[in-house]
Amino acid sequence: MANSRRKTPEQLRSHRWLGVQDLRSFGHRSRLRQMGYDSVDWAGRPVIGIINTWSDINQCHAHLRARVEDVKRGVFQAGGFPIELPAISLSEPFVKPSTMLYRNFLAMETEELLRSHPIDGAVLLGGCDKTTPALLMGAISMGIPAIFVPAGPMLRGYWRGKILGSGSDVWKYWDEKRAGKISDADWAEMENGIARSFGTCMTMGTAATMMSIAEALGMTLPGASAIPAADSAHPRMAAAAGRRIVEMVWEDLTPAKVLSPASFDNAIKVHMALGGSTNAIIHVIAMARRAGIALSLERFDQISREIPVIANLRPSGTYLMEDFYYAGGLPALMSVLRDRLDCSAMTVSGKTLGETIESAAVYNDDVIRSPDRAIYPEGATAILKGNLAPRGAVMKPAAAEPRLRHHRGPALVFRDYNHMAAEIEREDLDVTPDHVLVLQNAGPKGGPGMPEWGMLPIPRKLVKAGVRDMLRISDARMSGTSYGACILHVAPESFIGGPLALVQNGDHIEVDVSRRLLHLHVSEEELARRRAEWKPLPPRYERGYGAMFQQHIGQADEGCDFDFLESGAPVPEPEIH
Repeated sequence: MANSRRKTPEQLRSHRWLGVQDLRSFGHRSRLRQMGYDSVDWAGRPVIGIINTWSDINQCHAHLRARVEDVKRGVFQAGGFPIELPAISLSEPFVKPSTMLYRNFLAMETEELLRSHPIDGAVLLGGCDKTTPALLMGAISMGIPAIFVPAGPMLRGYWRGKILGSGSDVWKYWDEKRAGKISDADWAEMENGIARSFGTCMTMGTAATMMSIAEALGMTLPGASAIPAADSAHPRMAAAAGRRIVEMVWEDLTPAKVLSPASFDNAIKVHMALGGSTNAIIHVIAMARRAGIALSLERFDQISREIPVIANLRPSGTYLMEDFYYAGGLPALMSVLRDRLDCSAMTVSGKTLGETIESAAVYNDDVIRSPDRAIYPEGATAILKGNLAPRGAVMKPAAAEPRLRHHRGPALVFRDYNHMAAEIEREDLDVTPDHVLVLQNAGPKGGPGMPEWGMLPIPRKLVKAGVRDMLRISDARMSGTSYGACILHVAPESFIGGPLALVQNGDHIEVDVSRRLLHLHVSEEELARRRAEWKPLPPRYERGYGAMFQQHIGQADEGCDFDFLESGAPVPEPEIH
């Protein structure tokens, strides 16, 4: 981006800490010298904060301990001064009850780490599901130049000559094991072969979806989101991001100059074309609100009707992220969508989106298809409404059996996850393939933290009979690697008295994806009677971060952000005393 009005060293934010000749700055500089730095390291140079979400228990980010050195190399090459700032590491499989409980925690930490230190620009290292939106939310709110470095997908899995996709094939083969069709030994072999390197899930799950959305928003270098974590292109990309952030500081290219309503529309269109995770809807709404951009569920549904799924990636399709990268990656997919995107949107590269995809090409047209050969004629998600979800619910029709996209059946209700887990394996459970499984109290407040419980297991007796999909409804989320006829994010949630709390066994529920309908066939009079009898459950937490979460968390259709963190009056710069 041509910018004739570049910052001077005296205009750097860090100058207030390090460039002033007073007692306080003497203290700051002497403490840097205490660590072995010299004035040549910082004098007149942008200070770049590298927010690193590496930890010993985050498999997706195991390589970020090394990648931070690549970023630093790039920062030094461009004349900046890199400072690594560790942040909470949200490992999707291990953090309980849900990483979603801590997304806003990481967003707050990112914002405050950048604000409280002498940082001029930020490099954000992450990729495991909630890490991407959290880092971006914090950086957007902070408002200094920032660039995102995606962790990248792991290598594809293998088992007995079959290619395995993390998540998607876990659910698939677990049901085969429950049905007695594969052995414990088979399962153990699969456990050894499904995750073969560091990096995020290599299906189009939440991690790949959010990294792709970060690129579509213009917050990564072009092509960065699909590079396999173990590929040598990945450290080169990390170093290039380090070089680029230094220039972004001099250009004062902040998130506010990159993000716009057009860039969010672009990101939603890319999400739909990818067959992306339902979780993205919550995160994109939260990021947009941080940027002061009003974004509703309705906008997702409007775009969904316009954009087909053209990425042939699991769980909606066949291939994995490695295949997608070698087929041309996100620039290639966006080039196919060029006439549907706003190519004037700015990116952190300093170029418009149109300029970044100008030379992109598709190298495998079975992986990245043309719209006339789409995997699914509409986009990845549908927003359903009705008396069961007045503020909306989310479904991924492309990942459901076609027969379940228009279905009516009796409800089988589970009051919480533990109730469901205790009942679902019973051989004498009174359930048929036509039943609609309903899970209550699994939303933002009820979970708490809206865990990924929305892909309710098929009851064991039905799995043994060969059933592999049935309609399931909850106020929870589900893993982006999951598949099936799951209706999620029902708002308002049952824990606060939403209509989902009033459903009883045997009530008939109708779903019609084409009409975007989710209807409970119970009279208004009966619902009013049940509402009068409904009694709220006690809060899940009564102290600490959990209590703050329950008091301030928004509903799914609002992005599940804290009410005090959405865009508003800017937080003042810290006083340097």
